Amino acid sequence: MTATLHVDLNAFANNLREVRAVVSPAEVMLVVKDDAYGHGVTAVVRRAAKEGITWFGAFDVTTGRAVRAELGNGVRIFVWMAASQADVAGIISEQLEVGIGDEALLEDVAQAAASARQVARVHLKIDTGLHRNGIRPENWPGFVARAAELQRSGSIEVIGVWSHIAEASDDEDDAARMIYDNALSQAAAAGLTIGVRHLAASAASFARPEFRYDLVRVGAFCYGIRSAGGPSEKSLGLTVASRLEAEVTAVDEHEVTVEVGSLDGLPSLLAGRVQVGTANGSHELLRVGDTQSFVARWPDAGVGDTVRIYGPGDLQEASPTDLAEAINTIGEEIALRVSPLIPRMYSRGEKR
Repeated sequence: MTATLHVDLNAFANNLREVRAVVSPAEVMLVVKDDAYGHGVTAVVRRAAKEGITWFGAFDVTTGRAVRAELGNGVRIFVWMAASQADVAGIISEQLEVGIGDEALLEDVAQAAASARQVARVHLKIDTGLHRNGIRPENWPGFVARAAELQRSGSIEVIGVWSHIAEASDDEDDAARMIYDNALSQAAAAGLTIGVRHLAASAASFARPEFRYDLVRVGAFCYGIRSAGGPSEKSLGLTVASRLEAEVTAVDEHEVTVEVGSLDGLPSLLAGRVQVGTANGSHELLRVGDTQSFVARWPDAGVGDTVRIYGPGDLQEASPTDLAEAINTIGEEIALRVSPLIPRMYSRGEKR
């Protein structure tokens, strides 16, 4: 295999600095779900910690454990998926903070913490209309009252209130924010002191200052992946932090062959719709096979030449979101589809 995903940790660090500058004084939670969007969670969190990031959004307990193992107890790790009693036990043992949008999970976490004679740190989730988990507004007063009762018993500490928003339109997001603010008021009325309020992810954290509150959960933007249909990477002050490259393995009269294909995560729908980058400029991606793809030949093309499928643009290649827009999806999907079997090479020359 000649394909490699190069991860520029310096570009990643610059993105972190830009995100932090934009959203300040809110803190940044770096989201590292799905192996840090395919970039490699260990290298990413190590560099992020050096840059001063202290909040990490891990999504699941397995990723939370990996972050804790790498960084120790000096960081805060937020998970919002607990699918089993083993996950609940992991939340307690690894001192993870957990997003709870389900009455049963609240009880399970409180019981596990009491049994372990520990205090679980929880963030209560209100459903603001996206219906991605969360307590419905009509059930929220009873939910926060029960959370306050469990906090008085010593089994949990309510750290925050959070939610997801659709980021589909300003009007929908404004309506969601009204529900969220009302939920904060009801939590306070139940006797809870909410120290961490978090609602916004990447796009809203940049575009809507009023959505930042105390903390923003940012994933894609930190990796230089812009929103589909949104402002360019350059206008956001971001740089694509990875580049997917493969070598030319054969050349004929009309096309060159590169050793990367759909089994490596390259969507076959991209064929005939996008350009890839080379030292000779951009050229059409003609076909995508299982393990090989075919690109329109350029003058003096030779075996061993580099073809860049996506990256920051210095070889006139598309970004992940440019590719995504060509097939009506999002840039995160392009990044996440890259096979874990493709080696990751980091900017300092370390190979995973």
